[in-house]
Amino acid sequence: AKDYELRQYETAKWVSTVIRGETQKEAMRQGFWKLFHYVQGKNEKEMKINMTVPVTCLIKSGCTDFKISFFVPFEHQDSPPQPTDLDVFIEEWKAAAIFVRSFGGFASPEKYAEEAEVLARTLRNRGQPFHEDFFYTAGYDSPFKLFNRHNEVWYFKK
Repeated sequence: AKDYELRQYETAKWVSTVIRGETQKEAMRQGFWKLFHYVQGKNEKEMKINMTVPVTCLIKSGCTDFKISFFVPFEHQDSPPQPTDLDVFIEEWKAAAIFVRSFGGFASPEKYAEEAEVLARTLRNRGQPFHEDFFYTAGYDSPFKLFNRHNEVWYFKK
């Protein structure tokens, strides 16, 4: 469709952390740094790992816990180094079909929520079944990139 796409993602490992009781913006900041330290060598192998995109954030309706995640690079999928920070963990996301809406610019929590609502409304209008109680934000750019930025919101297909 012109306003969203349906992607099929394979099973994959992600490194994640959950930040509780903060605003989404502050949770993203704290979570990003915890995960960045992991890829910079704060892991059992003291191994530097390439930074990947997207950086995702799980948003659940009415919940102030935010799960921030980095995709584990392909070369480490089989056996990612274990985090040494107790707040950081490796998890496996099962294969899934995901509805994706892309947009540009600098994404604020408000902009992500607005784009997620547009996607949800479109999916409902088209009779597409999806998990409505949560969505993911996905950011692809460094904060220093000023132009041609790429952001997404994701809903999982039922």
